[in-house]
Amino acid sequence: MSLAVQIRQHGGPEELQIVDVPVGEPGPGEIRIRHRAVGLNFIDVYHRTGMYPLGMPATIGMEGAGVVEAVGEGVTHLQPGDRAAYASAPPGSYCEARVMPAKTVCKLPDAIDFETGAAMMLKGLTAQYLLKKTLPVEGLQPGDFVLFHAAAGGVGLIACQWAKALGLQLIGTAGSDAKCQLALANGAAHAINYSTEDFGARVKDITGGKGVKVVYDSVGKDTWDKSLDCLRPFGLMASFGNASGPAPAFAPGMLGPKGSLYVTRQTLFTHIATREATQAMADDLFAVVASGQVKIHIDQRYPLADVQQAHRDLEARKTTGCTILTL
Repeated sequence: MSLAVQIRQHGGPEELQIVDVPVGEPGPGEIRIRHRAVGLNFIDVYHRTGMYPLGMPATIGMEGAGVVEAVGEGVTHLQPGDRAAYASAPPGSYCEARVMPAKTVCKLPDAIDFETGAAMMLKGLTAQYLLKKTLPVEGLQPGDFVLFHAAAGGVGLIACQWAKALGLQLIGTAGSDAKCQLALANGAAHAINYSTEDFGARVKDITGGKGVKVVYDSVGKDTWDKSLDCLRPFGLMASFGNASGPAPAFAPGMLGPKGSLYVTRQTLFTHIATREATQAMADDLFAVVASGQVKIHIDQRYPLADVQQAHRDLEARKTTGCTILTL
């Protein structure tokens, strides 16, 4: 048996209930992992509220780290006793132990502790595919400007550091002066408080009127329209989240007069669809963290029993960096 956080219907944080569930043995292509820490991400809120609907009852959570207890037939890259971490579908990481597909679970290097592993996989792999794979048609070169919304969040702080390591000039936005200072301290070249400043006008000022090559946007509704106006010709609008609600519908014809722009909606789970792709991305992430170029900031820790409060704080934008549930 394992303690797990389940929802029986979509709704608010009060729907998150701790229950005892059976775990069982792994089948072909599966492992059983006992968690040491679990990551908290905004996609968990989408699952809880029903923006991304789940069948009921559902255990949510997409990220964790722990020790492999058993492996099923056909699993060769992991064995019992291995330290491991993952960002993976299906949801279910808010628990002490689970059986899950093995293909997106990676051995955790000894240099990276369990809490860091749990905090960094979904957010770090997201930053990896954004900065390395979600690129404008003209590519990104050192010195190029990019705009990154929610720069003081978990993905944002990793992206600030990684962008600096790549020589990019990241313009970060955040909702308070303190969060802007945090983004700057982690490598952002510029930071804009979009609660008090017109981020579109500031981006034009910073870039000498040219705009940025790419906007990375996990906010959605509140930032979408103005972000399009921040792009230079042939620029890329890269949506990867909806923290303020889904981006509004738009007519593709508007992209022409704005500079023949490109728009894409990315999800991590397309990028980690195969064992080989997952491992290659994870190796890149592990290397940049082990080198010290990217530090994982765990700014909030909640016991599993306090999961409702963790969700309230996340939705109220009271969190910075990464958040974990401890076991």
